[in-house]
Amino acid sequence: MLLLRCPLLLLLLLLLPLSSRPQKLPTRDEELFQMQIRDKAFFHDSSVIPDGAEISSYLFRDTPKRYFFVVEEDNTPLAVTVTPCDAPLEWKLSVQELPEEASGEGSGEPEPLEQQKQQITNEEGTELFSYKGNDVEYFVSSSSPSGLYQLDLLSTEKDTHFKVYATTTPESDQPYPELPYDPRIDVTSLGRTTVTLAWKPSPTASLLKQPIQYCIVINKEHNFKSLCAVEAKLSSDDAFMMAPKPGLDFSPFDFAHFGFTSDNNSGKERGFLKSSSKFGRQTSSKPRVDLHKVCIGNKNIFTVSDLKPDTQYYFDMFAVNTNTNMSTAYIGTFARTKEEAKQKTVELKDGKVTDVFIKRKGAKFLRFAPVSSHQKVTFSVHSCLDAVQIQVRRDGKLLLSQNVEGVRQFQLRGKAKAKYLIRLKGSKKGASMLKILATTRPNKQSFPSLPEDTRIKAFDKLRTCSSVTVAWLGTQERNKFCIYKREVDDNYNEEQKKREQNQCLGPDTRKKSEKVLCKYFHSQNIQKAVTTETIRGLQPGKSYLLDVYVIGHGGHSVKYQSKLVKTRKFC
Repeated sequence: MLLLRCPLLLLLLLLLPLSSRPQKLPTRDEELFQMQIRDKAFFHDSSVIPDGAEISSYLFRDTPKRYFFVVEEDNTPLAVTVTPCDAPLEWKLSVQELPEEASGEGSGEPEPLEQQKQQITNEEGTELFSYKGNDVEYFVSSSSPSGLYQLDLLSTEKDTHFKVYATTTPESDQPYPELPYDPRIDVTSLGRTTVTLAWKPSPTASLLKQPIQYCIVINKEHNFKSLCAVEAKLSSDDAFMMAPKPGLDFSPFDFAHFGFTSDNNSGKERGFLKSSSKFGRQTSSKPRVDLHKVCIGNKNIFTVSDLKPDTQYYFDMFAVNTNTNMSTAYIGTFARTKEEAKQKTVELKDGKVTDVFIKRKGAKFLRFAPVSSHQKVTFSVHSCLDAVQIQVRRDGKLLLSQNVEGVRQFQLRGKAKAKYLIRLKGSKKGASMLKILATTRPNKQSFPSLPEDTRIKAFDKLRTCSSVTVAWLGTQERNKFCIYKREVDDNYNEEQKKREQNQCLGPDTRKKSEKVLCKYFHSQNIQKAVTTETIRGLQPGKSYLLDVYVIGHGGHSVKYQSKLVKTRKFC
């Protein structure tokens, strides 16, 4: 029987004098033990491993730690599990014989006290098992000898947490969920932003009917071998360990390591903790790792979404016994999401206008490769709806990155045999439409020039029951202007007007009956480039939507901002 019942056991073995008469080591008080196991603080910082309960502890780098437990009877089943959290561990399990007096089977005079203590503490004992690495590793024996067992642990990389579980009844305890015969995670579906995973259920849930939930871990770095390692990585900084409570096995170095002030006065050992609400621990400025954990209940299929295209992800699955909060790792997997659908690159021809449609939040790529040498290249962009973003690269070098509303023209320095890649990014609000022209001939201007202000102004004082007077700005370039009117309902509002603000729709889309007039206009003095027009033949008390189109030499038109007007009802 494994006597891990009380921390006093270690004191009995190592610190207290043995009596002069033969004695037997304490036997287990099951009721007392269960009470102690429920009280997790009971074994905090203890060097004794309890039977049938997982303990969590810590290691300082290059500072070994030793745990003890006693097996009283020969041929006792024994299982020991060590779980490293975020650093590889070196650990060794060994056993040494108990003194005859301690086993209760000896007779005669007891051995001197010092000799008995040396037998227990100074002998190295027989090594049963050793391991070095970051795997969850087990020692299992169906028939273990009686004796004092020692578990020695060491971390050479960094301070770390770890977990230990030991039991003398491994067949009946089964605190860790059992893995199925095929513990792999299958990738059943792969998309650009989604991955669907499936796995076989744990027999602990399907056969033993114990409460099991599955937790999925997703990251871009590597697979994890334990949930303990995941939780350590999820911590907000490198010093993820909670500072342990002061105890007999702490030195001033231990507290200084966690940021505590060293105090040589043992009488104030606990008092200095109250002097400040902050422990002074130095937190790391390293950004939080891109690691996600989600627990999904007892389902055995799950789709991970919101992933990035063409990115490799690692997936781990842990079965967690919700009664014991102990977990077992499935064999992790990895997968690369599919690439974004390759954009078809549209070839631009010199001096020819190209219509482009872009989905909401989408992008389009265009290519311009002049056939002749050139000193300059001009890009003219007419955004029909909301603003779009244009980027121009020449042979891979970024030359231009701008947001465009209305009509914009960009002139860049040319280069022999250069190739230009244009990226157009749409609006977040909705789909985008635009016209684009690229040319190496500076006089080739298909789009008309526009003033900075494309609003139409209505003069309220000149408004009558049958006419309205409006004005708009022109430019120094002689262009053709056409004005159109359309009667609308009285409840026509700005939102409806906004939906009709496609500046790329020209006069050819309007009814002939809506046309008011066309005229040519320009002014060398930009300050005087203003024209007015009175629109007659309207109905009293009616609302009208007015549109002005400016038509360039190439025949392409641009619409000014629409204007809603209303005639007087009584004159």
